[in-house]
Amino acid sequence: MTSFSLFLAETPGVYYAFENSDTLGKSIVVLLLVISTFTWSVMIEKGISLYRAQKLSRQFVARFKSSKNRSITSQQLLREAAGNASPAAQIYNQGVEKLLEFYESDPATYSRTTGVANRPTRLSEAQYNAIEAVLISEVSGQEIELETRIGFLATMVSVSPFLGLFGTVWGVMLAFCGIAAAGKSDFSALAPGVAGALLTTVAGLIVAIPSLIGYNLLTSTVRNIATQLDNFSDEFMARVKLEQLSIAKEMAREAAERAGEAAE
Repeated sequence: MTSFSLFLAETPGVYYAFENSDTLGKSIVVLLLVISTFTWSVMIEKGISLYRAQKLSRQFVARFKSSKNRSITSQQLLREAAGNASPAAQIYNQGVEKLLEFYESDPATYSRTTGVANRPTRLSEAQYNAIEAVLISEVSGQEIELETRIGFLATMVSVSPFLGLFGTVWGVMLAFCGIAAAGKSDFSALAPGVAGALLTTVAGLIVAIPSLIGYNLLTSTVRNIATQLDNFSDEFMARVKLEQLSIAKEMAREAAERAGEAAE
């Protein structure tokens, strides 16, 4: 049950105000009750999914960092990423897929049985750029997925108070029109209409305040995850470049050994 429906059920005066509302006022209150139900369902569902995504991504990034002495395409990392639905693991999968695509172009250095490069080849600048473009694209895609339905909360935060204010202005207008038509200023006759009119503003605020808090918390979480993904993408490219430096040194050493053997 939402906070608005709880408030409606536990406050006797609310029933009085609702009963003295006109059709439009009652419709706005019911509409805000429906909106409150949807906003709470979005906040709960999105909060759980973002918490899970943040936790799994943090765990995968920690495993990635702990494997600094192993190849970026090691079987252990590939196995962990294959069974991990976190955004960080998806970014890793896309980056490794593009990396192995370049390694596969040299049949002598690629094992089709394990799917892992036995001895990675040197990458060109264009290949570096291609891997980086894939990572950037996947990071953007994951951020879009994380932000899904959060825009709905932002809309409800903006719309709910205005719906409530509209209902209040409309109800007060009708109440004063009724007093004018009766030709007498009787506060007891005015009070029911004003009470019914003010109910829509109360309902709008009850919907908007939790939605605003939920929206701020969710957007803050999304920003934190997005920063984590950007950092992970940069670290992935740094690992690739470090691995390429090791490959260059190894190739230079082997070339020197072959040159020495030829000289002998």
